[in-house]
Amino acid sequence: MLIIGIAGGTGSGKTTVVNQIIKQLPNDEVCVISQDSYYKATDNLSYEQRTKINFDHPRAIDFDLLIKHLKELKKGKTVHQPIYSFVTHNRTKDSLKTHPRKVVIVEGILIFNSEALRDLFDIKIFVHAETDERLIRRLKRDVAERGRDVNEVLNRYQNTLKPMHQQFIEPTKNFADIIIPNDRHNTVAIDIVRSVINERL
Repeated sequence: MLIIGIAGGTGSGKTTVVNQIIKQLPNDEVCVISQDSYYKATDNLSYEQRTKINFDHPRAIDFDLLIKHLKELKKGKTVHQPIYSFVTHNRTKDSLKTHPRKVVIVEGILIFNSEALRDLFDIKIFVHAETDERLIRRLKRDVAERGRDVNEVLNRYQNTLKPMHQQFIEPTKNFADIIIPNDRHNTVAIDIVRSVINERL
């Protein structure tokens, strides 16, 4: 099993890179695990309290469960990924049955912040995009998909996202084996990643 970690700031284009990689692989050989599924359960908090959680801080992530699931997949076991709701800021009662595959891609903004998790990655990729580009993408997504209003997104960006990015995400670029600048569709970098995957497989 080949485990690939793809990190980068919010709105950097991680999902685009993931899709470009898996496009060239047979469906039954690859699965994608999102860090977003592994936000900690917050059943003990009221909705009001949950809205105040800093979701861009590493302590919001259940790294232990994510690491446990990856280790189980490596052993050939099936796992049940949590399903997280950004509307309620909590895990739902459902889960996603995930089978072991030849290639497992883990993507998320904070996945390089855990040394134990980093050690499980065979290839570490960081997707870089300019700050204004990331803000525009985040704004469009949160308004369209997560029911946020523009002021709420901008306030969150200024007060939380930007400082957290500078403190916890940008520095983890140093752990990457490959940095993909995503201001354009970087076909060369994607081709290199595909070549490495094919070689390892």
